[in-house]
Amino acid sequence: MTSRTLTRLPNLINVFLLISLVFSGNILQSVASLGINYGQVGDNLPSPDKVINLLRSLRINKTRIYDTNPQILSSFANSNIEIIVTIENQVLTLLQDPQQALQWVNSHIKPYIPATSITGIMVGNELFTDEDSSLIRYMMPAIINIHKALFQLGLDRYIQVSSPSSLAVLAESYPPSAGSFKPEVTSVMQQFLRFLEATRSPFWINAYPYFAYKDNPNTIPIDYVLFNRNIGMTDPNTGLHYDNMMYAQVDAVAFAAAKLGYRNIEVRVAETGWPSKGDVGEIGASPLNAATYIRNLMMRQFAGEGTPARRSSRLEVYIFALFNEDMKPGPISEKNYGIFQPDGSLAYDLGFSTTSTSTTTATSKSVTYSSSATKAKSTLKYWKILILAMIGVRLF
Repeated sequence: MTSRTLTRLPNLINVFLLISLVFSGNILQSVASLGINYGQVGDNLPSPDKVINLLRSLRINKTRIYDTNPQILSSFANSNIEIIVTIENQVLTLLQDPQQALQWVNSHIKPYIPATSITGIMVGNELFTDEDSSLIRYMMPAIINIHKALFQLGLDRYIQVSSPSSLAVLAESYPPSAGSFKPEVTSVMQQFLRFLEATRSPFWINAYPYFAYKDNPNTIPIDYVLFNRNIGMTDPNTGLHYDNMMYAQVDAVAFAAAKLGYRNIEVRVAETGWPSKGDVGEIGASPLNAATYIRNLMMRQFAGEGTPARRSSRLEVYIFALFNEDMKPGPISEKNYGIFQPDGSLAYDLGFSTTSTSTTTATSKSVTYSSSATKAKSTLKYWKILILAMIGVRLF
């Protein structure tokens, strides 16, 4: 046996262990870093109890909602599904008063604890870059008051407080080591990062490689944004190699935080996804690209990957979104980020199917990776090729 063959053995063992996990079903149970956003901007969405069954069929036990919908929080009691709630942007002015913040936690959070596993509170959404620039001044007082209220009620040990940002907070993002925050947000960002470090809470980022590709389809390789195998890019300052854009975006945020003196704050992805349909001119929005992006992202999660700058730390990611939402404003793409249609059927072929295609008859049975036993051999070959391509191992 040659030395070259010996160096391949550990990788090959890992490959076939991963394949065996896929087909045993255990791999889905082991993914603790994968969640999904549960938006509600639609007039035809299923009831929360049917959503729970759908999440269970995927074996996803983490979700995020964009409010504190009492019907959802009550329905998720004793479901063993972790849920992150959101304080809407328009509520922030009310939370400048510590007593109002305490009252908010008492009425919106405490009644559902501990039966409902609320693990996080997002204070606003993309406040640094919101069209209403006045909102940013309310951000830190609201965050601090909500955390103090949780502390008073003995809930701060279980619930983290943070606020998701868009990549527009960055002045530079390429290469990742050049990541830096815009000067106009630096003052509040310093306060925010100091809070996150003190409370050991994560920095959440909304990362959408789709937008970068849509705006620059002739210069950005489609395989680089879809997690397909490609030559990638090497950061000239660090020597770190990136084979996909999302990891580069995450690391750019981490480097930006480090430049302000905060090197150990965990960066997580609050939203990432790909639309399956778009207007004319929304280049790249298609069922094939959406399926490729989400499937490849999920396989990365199954493998427990970290980013090049933080290989030893598994990256936590929340997919956007669970459903297509027909009442969302904006272009057609905004309505078509869902993995599922409102009736529970897949919006596109992900390479697996649920045991039920309708939420009216949904059960808690798990997903399968082939639609029939006759497809077993071709499905096995497909997953082997996908996994081997993903981790870049050559057998010959």
